[in-house]
Amino acid sequence: MPRFKAYNYDQNAMVVINYQDQLQPGTFEHAVHYLIEHKLDLSVFHPKYRNDATGRLAYDPAILLKIILFAYSKGITSSREMQWSCETNIIFKALSCDTVPHFTTLASFVSRHADEIEALFEQVLLVCHEQGLLGNKLFAIDGCKMSSDASKEWSGTFKELDEKRDKLRGLIRHHLLEHYARDEAETEADLDRDIRRAKTILSLDAAMNKVDRFLKTHSPRMGRGKRIKEVKSNLTDNESAKMTTSKGTIQGYNGVATVDKKHKIVIDAQAFGEGQEHHTLQPVLETVEARFKKLGIAENIYQRGTVVTADTGFANEANMKYLHEQQINGYIPDNQFRSRDPKFADQKNKYGKRHQSLPDKGWRETTPASAFQFDPVELTCICPTGEKLSYRGQRETDNGKIRVHFEGRLLQCRHCPKKYRCMQNPSSADHRNGAGRQVSFIIENKRLPNYTDWMKHRVDSPKGKEIYSHRMSVVEPVFGNIGTTKRLSRLSLRGKKKVQGQWKLYCMVHNIEKLANYGHLAAS
Repeated sequence: MPRFKAYNYDQNAMVVINYQDQLQPGTFEHAVHYLIEHKLDLSVFHPKYRNDATGRLAYDPAILLKIILFAYSKGITSSREMQWSCETNIIFKALSCDTVPHFTTLASFVSRHADEIEALFEQVLLVCHEQGLLGNKLFAIDGCKMSSDASKEWSGTFKELDEKRDKLRGLIRHHLLEHYARDEAETEADLDRDIRRAKTILSLDAAMNKVDRFLKTHSPRMGRGKRIKEVKSNLTDNESAKMTTSKGTIQGYNGVATVDKKHKIVIDAQAFGEGQEHHTLQPVLETVEARFKKLGIAENIYQRGTVVTADTGFANEANMKYLHEQQINGYIPDNQFRSRDPKFADQKNKYGKRHQSLPDKGWRETTPASAFQFDPVELTCICPTGEKLSYRGQRETDNGKIRVHFEGRLLQCRHCPKKYRCMQNPSSADHRNGAGRQVSFIIENKRLPNYTDWMKHRVDSPKGKEIYSHRMSVVEPVFGNIGTTKRLSRLSLRGKKKVQGQWKLYCMVHNIEKLANYGHLAAS
């Protein structure tokens, strides 16, 4: 019968560990440790400390930064989990020299040092430049929408919030009346039920007061663009915004990153509390130019022929004018650029239409606008069944064209056999007003060429197509690394300044990983 060595789990052991040996060259933890110890100037954090003569000794910013950056690289954003890791994980113990900062200390460090994190981001970028990781040939700009520490349920226009307050007030009145009615009837008391109702009333009252205070202390939040209108405010974080993503609607921020093509280094990271990206292009480009000048990388980076690319979300007339006037070598297509490219002519035939490939999902073929008889001179429109539609006005689109709107009467559309294949449905409010189906047409009005036409010519040229084809391969892998590989897909702070600091830390983790993989950091 074979014999084996005995083992016993119910025993203690003392293990001798050298913390320096745990930080092996070529790893992310070694890169973080070496950068903070030998390359970065952390004196920018010192003015916030006030314990020179009295007070408790503070944790060194170097220790806190090592813990936070390494935790972020592992997808850990909870300060409580960071504290637990410092107690149990050998790499965290090595980076922290076996200290265990309280979770409130770690959380406060991230939220209180947004300006210092900006300076640290620039120092890491300068190290990337010194080690030859920046090419400065092509910059790609894009945004990544992330949830923040705010609930979308507390969002709304001032009118919607006022209605919410009235609804909460009505619910409170309802519960109180029920309570008074039961007292008058002198029914047998149910203590548990009364306690639950009292808690409900207190909760509703707190919510109503929260909405009431916000409406009294804030002004309506206005959007940007040609037609300025009110956008939804948020009671928890009014600098965040409701945004539509491929995974649904979120309450959060749009993290805009500018990425250098050579090694996909993030050269700028900013957070914006708006889903629209039009207005973010100019401040991003100006920040990059100022930063490169400040760090001594380039006096005027855009005059050296550096190419700037961004997707269609950044395309509007104002941005095209800015690129032209500043002589920036930019390539930003409009949302119709693929329809003008012969390479995409057979795309629908090759891959099929969604409503053809997914008939069981409720997709339906819609009657196109070309099936309507539209007279641009008389401004009349006849639908495929011969009914004359009502003219509802016209407006100018972002590209300078005129869109004319027509609408059918509800009595015309209600019994129409083609209504389920017809154009878009109106809102429920329009239904109450007797409105039926709606359709619109573009009028090619005579106008002088604008800056959007100038950009169309650049993007549609063979050179423009070749340059723009690199955009996705430059910036999207960065978002994939940060959001999917590192699992840094949610922001845990409130307020634009704090969120921007955390977004820079996320991007700093990505840059440090590039230094670890492609840089020439000392091996010891």
